[in-house]
Amino acid sequence: MTGHASRSRSAGAGGDRRRVRSGEDFDIIIGFLGFWALVLLVVTVWMEVTAQPALGWALGLLATLLALYGMVRLRRRLPDRR
Repeated sequence: MTGHASRSRSAGAGGDRRRVRSGEDFDIIIGFLGFWALVLLVVTVWMEVTAQPALGWALGLLATLLALYGMVRLRRRLPDRR
């Protein structure tokens, strides 16, 4: 009996809540990528300054920045948070 009541209650508000939550999920992913982009930037600069091979770190930084750019563009399409 409680299963039917919980289904009917969440059906109306579930769609709107899911939309807001998806935007928050994107924000979390963007923050995560931004943190790792900063870490990779520091490591890449350090490797360059100390004359060590930095190509792999730089390519990782490029991939992270491209992913961050894509996530920001996707986030702009979602509705604003309330």
